[in-house]
Amino acid sequence: MPFLFSPLLWLLAACVLVQLFYAGYYFLPFARRPQEPDADPEAADAQPVSVLVCAHNELPNLRRLLPLLLQQQYAPGFEVILIDDRSGDDTYLYVQQLTQYYPNVRLVSVDRTPDGLSPKKYALTLGIKTARYPRLLFTDADCIPATAHWISQMQQGFAAPAALVLGYSAYAPEPGFLNKLIRFETLLTAMQYLSFAWRGRPYMGVGRNLAYTQACFLATKGFASHIRSLGGDDDLFVQDAVRHGQRVAVRAEPAAHTLSEAAPTWSAWWRQKRRHLSAGKSYRLADRLRIGTFVGANLLFYFTTAAVLLFSQPDWVSLAVLWGVRTVILCATYATLGRRLDDQLPVVWLPVLDVVYFFYYLALGISLFLHRNLRWK
Repeated sequence: MPFLFSPLLWLLAACVLVQLFYAGYYFLPFARRPQEPDADPEAADAQPVSVLVCAHNELPNLRRLLPLLLQQQYAPGFEVILIDDRSGDDTYLYVQQLTQYYPNVRLVSVDRTPDGLSPKKYALTLGIKTARYPRLLFTDADCIPATAHWISQMQQGFAAPAALVLGYSAYAPEPGFLNKLIRFETLLTAMQYLSFAWRGRPYMGVGRNLAYTQACFLATKGFASHIRSLGGDDDLFVQDAVRHGQRVAVRAEPAAHTLSEAAPTWSAWWRQKRRHLSAGKSYRLADRLRIGTFVGANLLFYFTTAAVLLFSQPDWVSLAVLWGVRTVILCATYATLGRRLDDQLPVVWLPVLDVVYFFYYLALGISLFLHRNLRWK
């Protein structure tokens, strides 16, 4: 059968159309949206905020993070709550010393976690209960704010008005292919959850840069619905908040970002991604279909191409046109979003990273299906 009339060609074309729809409706419009206004600390809705950091044996990271938090410029004021989750290092002594000099630094110590509960969610719940202010802002111990205006930029999201604000957390550029792949995966994930939320279909956020109100936490009954699941203190919480009618805003300007160091080894990243993906089975059906359609169309595109090359006599012109259109538009989309988020990857690497990422994603999915046991640190 001539390739021009082959079902494989039409399947390949359908995959490209699905991907172009996502690029044209979600990703590119989000990347090209109007510039968000600068935060105004004197605005009537500006309020003090509680910044919460949960740490488990992360003293070196805290020595880097906490001074940067204390340098934040936010006129309404803020407190920093460090939740020491069963640390065996000198975290307690270090933070205790800070509390002597900075009255807005507070320490919450967790000696043990009740059996069967997620340690991080239990620790975060204790920290939230002690917070003085209605607005809560979260980051991780291994993150740093991108600017001294991180708090004010993230708080601006509540002016939407919203009860929950999604931010972006990038990884610092380092030499090597693994770092590029991790940053590409982070960009691609953000491209989905930020643009979907911008279109009114929020489904997740990242705990490295997330804000919500105490009223939102109470309305969703905290982490009660997934307190026994290791992961999900960010994405499953967003799922519950949306189910309870909480409004979600996006605050993705570079000044509102946090920055982390990427996993140094493939095995460390593999474990991290397994934990993150394990929460996906609890997403709403509509969200799973929306995400799965995009990921599935990309995987099917590559599998169909392989089938064409192995089992048919392709029309090289048609095949080249489909590949060219897809590659140019998607890589332009990735590059545009990278510029907007100030997290750019070398353009020449984007087609390679795209191939590797989607097959890595498939391997993760198979791994989770075959081996479901996860461990918490």
